Amino acid sequence: MAAWWLRLQGWRILAKRVRTPRGEVDLVARRGRMIAFVEVKARDSAAGLALSIDRKRLLRVAAAAEILAARYAGPNDDIRIDVILIVPRRLPRHLKNVWHG
Repeated sequence: MAAWWLRLQGWRILAKRVRTPRGEVDLVARRGRMIAFVEVKARDSAAGLALSIDRKRLLRVAAAAEILAARYAGPNDDIRIDVILIVPRRLPRHLKNVWHG
């Protein structure tokens, strides 16, 4: 669902579920010169989503993205970490640039 949503927004999916020794990235996507390392969280309710993203999880994604950046980003690309939240019967919610070190 998250990959579908990103494609509708003009993103190209470069990879799914990429594992590194420091963590995993659910999606790697490109739109123009922007590379997004995307954490995807799905829950049965919106209330459950509030607890699904915390500093510890984002730190793990950031550590993995640091390793993967050389593989997916060129020297002139911008990089960010996004989160997509999914709840049944609702459009996905895309939180952009959620990690600020």
